[in-house]
Amino acid sequence: MTRRDGQPVSQRQLRVGEEIRHVLAQVLARNELRDPDLAGRTITVTEVRISPDLKNATAFVVPLNGEHSTEVLKGLKRCAAYLRSAVGHEVRLRAVPRLSFELDSSFDQAQRIDEILHRPEVQQDLRPHDGEGDPDA
Repeated sequence: MTRRDGQPVSQRQLRVGEEIRHVLAQVLARNELRDPDLAGRTITVTEVRISPDLKNATAFVVPLNGEHSTEVLKGLKRCAAYLRSAVGHEVRLRAVPRLSFELDSSFDQAQRIDEILHRPEVQQDLRPHDGEGDPDA
């Protein structure tokens, strides 16, 4: 995995990001947040990317069935201080990173690619043709 600037992500960034993801997932699974936009919603934390200085963390989330994603993001932003304190209690860091939240679009992208690959015209191109690999055929 690499950062936006092309530099590789350190082992420490990966470890801290995974620890934060685990804490956020636990808090969301226990429905500890008292926000009307999050009440009764199932939210998956797919990844947490943390800056090299460990001061900022971006959590990528997906609401169940992708429904009410705008409201879920607003609710998570309102609860960011509580979530940050939960991370501070569970993860041993000198300073607790600031949390931001984004929708994880990787599932949508994978679904779009899958739909494209199953189109008849693409399937036709993917099937082996007679004489394939033989330039004289």
